[in-house]
Amino acid sequence: MSAPPLVSVAIVTHDSAADLPACCAALAALDHRPLELVVADCASGDGSAALAERLGRELPFPARTVRLPENRGFAGGMNAALGVTSGAWVLSLNPDAQVTPEYVSRLLAAAARSPWRPVGALTGRLVRPAPEGEAPRLDACGMRLRPTWRHLDRGSGERDRGQLRRPARVFGATGAASLWRRAALDDVALDGEIFDPRFHSYREDAELCFRLRERGWEIVYEPGAVALHRRHNLPARRRAMAAAINHHSLKNRYLLRLYHQTPGNLLTTLLPALWRDALALAYVLGFERQSLGAYAWLWRHRRELWRRRRAIRERRTVPARALERWFWREADEG
Repeated sequence: MSAPPLVSVAIVTHDSAADLPACCAALAALDHRPLELVVADCASGDGSAALAERLGRELPFPARTVRLPENRGFAGGMNAALGVTSGAWVLSLNPDAQVTPEYVSRLLAAAARSPWRPVGALTGRLVRPAPEGEAPRLDACGMRLRPTWRHLDRGSGERDRGQLRRPARVFGATGAASLWRRAALDDVALDGEIFDPRFHSYREDAELCFRLRERGWEIVYEPGAVALHRRHNLPARRRAMAAAINHHSLKNRYLLRLYHQTPGNLLTTLLPALWRDALALAYVLGFERQSLGAYAWLWRHRRELWRRRRAIRERRTVPARALERWFWREADEG
């Protein structure tokens, strides 16, 4: 019987000191071994890096902290963390997420028995912590696409009544708490980068999932693997979010399409996508004018972005129609 694989846990922090103790305590309770932890700190001002180093020394497995001189966002921070990991699998984890003890072992078991192959990533059943006496709400049960070119977390915000309890093949996995096969990440990397740092914050996980699917890797949802995720940013809270975050969110919705939309998909999704584009522009003009710079950014970088689109297209091994189905189908259950 082969030895269990090394799993690297990668966490990106930016002013995350309030969340780190609970996150690390949950990691210490994981039943899978061997493990290693890498925390990439994006120039926190609240002592997150020093706290991560102290907490790492208390863990029952190796841990290190990479201090970055500036805030590179989730994408840049995760690339820095991945650059010093050595596991055959990588668990990307947000500081505000707490995995249950069986989280990693159940995802690995799901990968071994999955009818969908080759498995490039797996994600579990993420649940939002609920106030005492209230039923918890689902946070993410895999990722789905819509004809508007929105990518949504399955079940997000719904009261947990036991729905979505079957394993499924899904379009994508959230970066908040998903297990990635390192060979798959290396296979889809471009210019030595696994996550695209142009995304900085938001939608970088969806973009990575597009590249995985375009190279034939499968993504699986395993409901038996459960984690809590105290999500900070939600669409309903957009007006209370930092201007830089909203800027990236708007920019990235077009960046995703620029990289991955095919001529055929442009035709099939034209009306719903245009309608959503019009709503987004109206909202920005009416309530969020500070985000108008996102349109200018896309125009200034158009040649660079078009070169990256060509590089992505040249590496595709899966027919466009295989991805097109995900705009109209939520999941394939096993």
